[in-house]
Amino acid sequence: MKIYEMKLEGQTNRKTGNPYAKATVSRYHNSDTITVILHTGTELLPNDREHKVQADDETDVFSMAEILQECLDGCRGTNSMVHDYYRLLQHFMD
Repeated sequence: MKIYEMKLEGQTNRKTGNPYAKATVSRYHNSDTITVILHTGTELLPNDREHKVQADDETDVFSMAEILQECLDGCRGTNSMVHDYYRLLQHFMD
């Protein structure tokens, strides 16, 4: 089994029911990088940021896991919280 794309949603706004942030993680055939797009805006005012992560660099991938965790959870998390995201990103590594 090979995972090519994963979509994640963060904490939900209680008033609107919409997530504060979303992320799309992808890596396609013959690519050396993992692409992470952070969606932190609204449909009317999108604020998408694209990150490229080297798929064979554990330090780079762990750093991206820290960014994902803080963006989606809305706070700086513990080491185990970051490792949850790191384990997800490992599916896209070499």
